[in-house]
Amino acid sequence: MSVLDKKIKEIFPNESVYKDDKVRAIFSGWNIPSFIKDWLINRYTDYETGEIDREGIIKFLENYMPSKSLKGELVNNPYHSFKVLARIITEPDVKQGIIRFSIPDIGIKPNEGIVSKALLSKEIGKVLSIGEHWGVCELVYIKEEDKPGYIELTDFKPFKPYEIDLDYYIQARKEFTTFEWIDLLVRSMEFNPDNLSLDEKLTLLCRLTVFVEPNLNLIELAPKGTGKSYVFSNLSKYGWVMSGGYVSRAKLFYDLNKKMEGLVSRYDFIVLDEVQTVKFSDENEIRGILKSYLENGTFNVGNFRGVAEAGFVILGNIPLTGDKKPKSHIYFEELPEVFHESALIDRFHGFIEGWKLPRFNESLKVKGYALNVEYFSDILHNLRTVGGLAAFVEDILNAPATADTRDKKAIVKLTTALVKLLFPDAHINTPKLEKVEKFCLDIAKHLRRIIREQLNFMDPEYSRDIPQFEIKSYNP
Repeated sequence: MSVLDKKIKEIFPNESVYKDDKVRAIFSGWNIPSFIKDWLINRYTDYETGEIDREGIIKFLENYMPSKSLKGELVNNPYHSFKVLARIITEPDVKQGIIRFSIPDIGIKPNEGIVSKALLSKEIGKVLSIGEHWGVCELVYIKEEDKPGYIELTDFKPFKPYEIDLDYYIQARKEFTTFEWIDLLVRSMEFNPDNLSLDEKLTLLCRLTVFVEPNLNLIELAPKGTGKSYVFSNLSKYGWVMSGGYVSRAKLFYDLNKKMEGLVSRYDFIVLDEVQTVKFSDENEIRGILKSYLENGTFNVGNFRGVAEAGFVILGNIPLTGDKKPKSHIYFEELPEVFHESALIDRFHGFIEGWKLPRFNESLKVKGYALNVEYFSDILHNLRTVGGLAAFVEDILNAPATADTRDKKAIVKLTTALVKLLFPDAHINTPKLEKVEKFCLDIAKHLRRIIREQLNFMDPEYSRDIPQFEIKSYNP
């Protein structure tokens, strides 16, 4: 066991899990997210010996994970309850005065599922009113004479295996060197840091900035196979990934017919994956709403004015030359027409050069101790509200008075996000400021500089220069 493995296991005994291919093979054939896999591994591992009860995991999967045939079993056995661990999506039906639910993974559609009135009257009912939830569901098929049948959610126990002690996590940072902490984060993203350069690790960690900083907006273009979709789809239940297809104003922001807020009000970040294949219902309408929302987190639809904290991430592919550099110096040529406006692009805070990451291969699969994905996901979510870290960044950064407001905002937000990731205890254990400059400010400036350069290609009125931020002394 390596020094880092021992340290992770000692400091995070209940929140860490051992990961390797042999363990992952248990889940072959099961379409379940990483945080469920990690929880099961942790639950069925003997802490003293490290032995994994494979049969116990398999039995749990067979008993509680829903199969594709469950919907048919429900219909064939009216009024017989079935318990499964599943992801449900709930939304109110204003016309009917009920809460509908769907379970996409087994084909239960919103018009087929209803949350029982009795369940809604309980404390959990507040949680189930709208959104996406993981938990143990009790399902019953109801079929009354001369009435359409439906599946009822009669009980729900949220999947919450950890009590999140953010203060403990923050204090634990001082037990690791900066390089050890970087490796811990990379492992927790399910990558093997041993086969990545420092620059590659830091580029990878830039993807996590939207997990920890509200209203942060990024663009990443990369060749296929660099793991960009995987990171956003598997590491957090607080994000929503849309892979191509049709995107409407109603789904993203507000549905006038249902009088219901969209995805930006329910998630920490929204990802438009495979953006080249995304189709917008009304490009002019989406562009107008996006410009307002990306600027200040507000949106107006009809007479409704909304406020949200979800960041936007644009993911797309980019053609490369033989030496793995973009074929064109104008990166946004590949984006849909809606993004071919400089005023909209200017509202994205940073650009990640995904082509600088290697194509995911066997050597990049994590092996060793890492934070459990469910725990890691909640930690990142909770770091969004640590105001002391934002104040720390504001105190140590000095920008010229002539700095462009959007550039300043972008660099401050990106620096804050990187501080939350790399120095989460900065507001109580002041790190060496040269480290903050190297690992946070310099990277933030680089991410913003690329946006500036691309804006200049799109519209020469935009300067390629960014503010010359400096680190000043810090006196808490």
